[in-house]
Amino acid sequence: MNETTHDAMRELTGLYALGALDAAERREFESHLMSCSACAAEVRALGGVAGALPYALPQVDPPPALRDRILGTAVSTRIRPEPRQSAELRQPVDRPAAFGAGWLAAAALLVVAVGLGAYAVSLRERLSGIEGRLAEALARLNQSEQQVAVAVRSVEAAEARLTLLTAPDLLQVNLAGQPPAPQARGRAFLSRARGLLFAANALPPLPAGRIYQLWYLTPAAPVSAGLLQPDAGGQVVAAFQPPANTVVPAGFAVSIEPDGGVPAPTGALYLAGMTMTQ
Repeated sequence: MNETTHDAMRELTGLYALGALDAAERREFESHLMSCSACAAEVRALGGVAGALPYALPQVDPPPALRDRILGTAVSTRIRPEPRQSAELRQPVDRPAAFGAGWLAAAALLVVAVGLGAYAVSLRERLSGIEGRLAEALARLNQSEQQVAVAVRSVEAAEARLTLLTAPDLLQVNLAGQPPAPQARGRAFLSRARGLLFAANALPPLPAGRIYQLWYLTPAAPVSAGLLQPDAGGQVVAAFQPPANTVVPAGFAVSIEPDGGVPAPTGALYLAGMTMTQ
């Protein structure tokens, strides 16, 4: 066997190891192996590599479009018609060598695509986990900020009430329940410099479209201090700023009025109380 024929057979070692030769090519190559120790050694070495290829990367299915394109390339390379050549130039190395190059390139592309696909899946999973943990952390932070804001408002309200209750000019008026609500009780704490604090309990539930209204009882006429919305148990605590230029009231009263309040009392009184000097 001359050197040219040996080189042609040697080009087929990779395809033989991968089982990619047709029956006639395989018989011809195996006949060559019986007399060529170099090719036989190379086939043995490539056989171990070929057996390990299926386990080199995690099993991930490639996208259908990529698989079809690779298989189409391999098939078209395999069956491409050869140009007419003289018998002298038509050597068996031409088609197997061309097919071998195309097949190996396609196989390499497939391995790279599978590897990149597995890596991309891993990255997506990690990114999804990070985004989920970030969203949870932001939700907890937002909830904590809201709780802090509520606590700050509560502390500020408590400080304001304490300041009012310790004012030097503090006036306290106790309010008793009137015939529509005999069990109701209330207290008004007034400082002309620091404001008005009112608390009541056992107030009857409000009818639809109605609201409780607190009144200063002055010598001229009642003056509205503000609106009251008790809770389900009939309790209410509210703070107000006294109207400007209002004289010290003779007492306080609470009536039920239309939603939004009115300029002067129109409904029955539910609580009323006079200052100690009256």
